[in-house]
Amino acid sequence: MKTPMTKRGAELLREELHRLKTIERPANSQAIGEARAHGDLSENAEYHAARERAGFIEGRISELEAKLANAQVIDPKLVDADGRCVFGATVDVEDNTGDKSTWQIVGEDEADIKKGRISVSSPMARALIGKEPGERVDVHTPGGVKRYEIVDVRYE
Repeated sequence: MKTPMTKRGAELLREELHRLKTIERPANSQAIGEARAHGDLSENAEYHAARERAGFIEGRISELEAKLANAQVIDPKLVDADGRCVFGATVDVEDNTGDKSTWQIVGEDEADIKKGRISVSSPMARALIGKEPGERVDVHTPGGVKRYEIVDVRYE
């Protein structure tokens, strides 16, 4: 099954993968070699820490490669959604107290609430998908149901 991801999100994963393969992995291999040179490996904490870090790096490389292989990269600028809220859209909403928020609906790995990026699987995104400006949505949150009006939908 393909996983939706914005073009920006795929680029960030590729950058992390490149950094792990070209910087982190070689640096950690060197650290293992240096720790090995210190002698008895059974009581060498530096060696064990470096080996544990190597396992983490290799696991993350595998995870990133799998995510990129299964990614369905979507460029929001190329989406023809007829004004409706879809994956990749940036949505301006206003709650019933007049507070305004702007959210971009992105893939799980790209979500960053502080930067206004919400996961496509979040309650807010699920409520917004398929809706258009002027519609009201009810979002079930841990604090109860909140009502929002969709002010604008953009594809940036």
